[in-house]
Amino acid sequence: MTDLAVEASDLELGYGAGLVLAASSFVVPMGGITAVIGPNGSGKSTLLNAIAGLIEPLAGHLRVPAHAKGLHRISYVLQSTKVSDHLPISVGEVVAMGRYAHLGPLGRLGQKDRDAIADAMERTGIVAIRDRQIQELSGGQRQRAFVAQGLAQEHDLLLLDEPLSAVDITTAHAIDEVIHEEKQRGCTVILTTHDLSEASVADHVLLLAGRVIASGPPHEVLTGPNLAAAYGPAVLHLNQSGMFIDDHAHRPAASRHVHGERSIHPEAAPGDLHVD
Repeated sequence: MTDLAVEASDLELGYGAGLVLAASSFVVPMGGITAVIGPNGSGKSTLLNAIAGLIEPLAGHLRVPAHAKGLHRISYVLQSTKVSDHLPISVGEVVAMGRYAHLGPLGRLGQKDRDAIADAMERTGIVAIRDRQIQELSGGQRQRAFVAQGLAQEHDLLLLDEPLSAVDITTAHAIDEVIHEEKQRGCTVILTTHDLSEASVADHVLLLAGRVIASGPPHEVLTGPNLAAAYGPAVLHLNQSGMFIDDHAHRPAASRHVHGERSIHPEAAPGDLHVD
């Protein structure tokens, strides 16, 4: 089907003999934002690696039409990209790496490449720091630079692994705006997240817990029974003020905090979806 960005049938993923994602069948629609959500170790990053073509399925079938146009039509921004502190590289050079797949036989940046780099930095708000060394930046600034690198690459499918994790609220807003701009440009975006409010404003959701628990529109996937199946009844709390999940990925302190209070999408299902 041409309206699908990803189609999986009895898909099994893992590394070596280790199974990470048990047999699962699901689809990802083309042209929208799909959020992949689930507890730590549920297979979110592994699924993105498979969609990107970095690992092969252990069993089943995975169809990603963007691969037919060449791997460079898929842009993948990893959750944490390591850069050696001993490697002198500027923000502009990091973003320019997104164009390497498109360079001609001479391996030189042309005007089209320079325009794409400039546009990506403008959209992520890092033009002013283009000459700074990447190792000098804050975590949020680094994240913007690597998202810009992904944007600079020509793509039909943009994969983002935890793009809003461990960044300041200003950076989160900037990246979130870029994500929704990509949808308006006709790009398919697949992002992993621990944020229920972020997932609830996506067009499509995959809920994982070692397999795909549910797939579909947010209101069909992010239900009490489905979330209990993914996170376990011991960490799911239902009360008059809403739904809460004790997610260890967001518990830097012993006391609970309501995730919705720091969410960039507080309007999403108010009073219904919160992560602790």
